[in-house]
Amino acid sequence: MKNSRLTLILSSIIFLLLIPLVAMQFTDEVDWNLFDFIIMGTLLLIMGLSIEFALRTFKHLQDRILISGAILIVFFLVWAELAVGIFGSPFAGS
Repeated sequence: MKNSRLTLILSSIIFLLLIPLVAMQFTDEVDWNLFDFIIMGTLLLIMGLSIEFALRTFKHLQDRILISGAILIVFFLVWAELAVGIFGSPFAGS
C-alpha cells in the first residue's frame, strides 16, 4: 500500500507536468522553459511527499485532513507567488 501511494504520487507529477508540455505544442499562450518544469516538479514532489509523510505519521483521520490541508494551502500560496507575485516578494521576481 505504501509503495503504491508513492508510485501514484510520482505518476501524478509526471501527468501534471505533461499538461503544459502538450499545451505548448498547440498554443503560444503557454511558455514554459526547463527551469519552470524543474521548479514545478520540485514543488509537486515536495507537496506529495509531505502529504505522504503526514499520512504515515498521523493516525487520526482529522489530523491527517488538517495537516494535508495545511500542506495544500502552503503549496497554492507558493505557486501563486511564483506565478503572479501576489505578495510582491523578491521570491517571485517582483
